[in-house]
Amino acid sequence: MDDSALLLWGVLFSSIGLGYFIYGRRQKHKVAFYTGLCLMAYPYFVADVLQVLVVGVVLLAVPRVVKT
Repeated sequence: MDDSALLLWGVLFSSIGLGYFIYGRRQKHKVAFYTGLCLMAYPYFVADVLQVLVVGVVLLAVPRVVKT
């Protein structure tokens, strides 16, 4: 059960990260660009579902909190 949940959450956050990445690249918005890269990469390095959720939610909030 944990493996499938980990996979699904990873795919969800990576997909959102792809959106941030494309938006950041087209709009020259560095915070969104680098947040997108991090969202796409971090599920490969985290092995716990709760950690994936916490880190993903924090990274999703970064472009809203950090204004450039």
